[in-house]
Amino acid sequence: MNTTIEEIDGKYVATLEGEMDTPSAVQAEEVLKALYDTGGKDVIINCKGLVYIASSGLRILLGIVKGAKASGCRVILRDVNDDIKNVFRLTGFINIFEFE
Repeated sequence: MNTTIEEIDGKYVATLEGEMDTPSAVQAEEVLKALYDTGGKDVIINCKGLVYIASSGLRILLGIVKGAKASGCRVILRDVNDDIKNVFRLTGFINIFEFE
């Protein structure tokens, strides 16, 4: 699992690549926990290279959304493949996130 964060045009852009299973979610959270408080900036999560997400990964993304919404910011999931989007549908998270 590769996880990076950049600041581009006043927004945070996180890129997720690989499988976010339970062990790799722990490592990804070390990087992504910086987004729990966005400091008033919107967050884009690029999922183009994400091929799998476990419930622990969903929990991390939910934490990012809660923090962003508390400060009036948006979290957008970009380039989510159909399999991952189906996980969001099945868990009911499809209504919590914005997708592009």
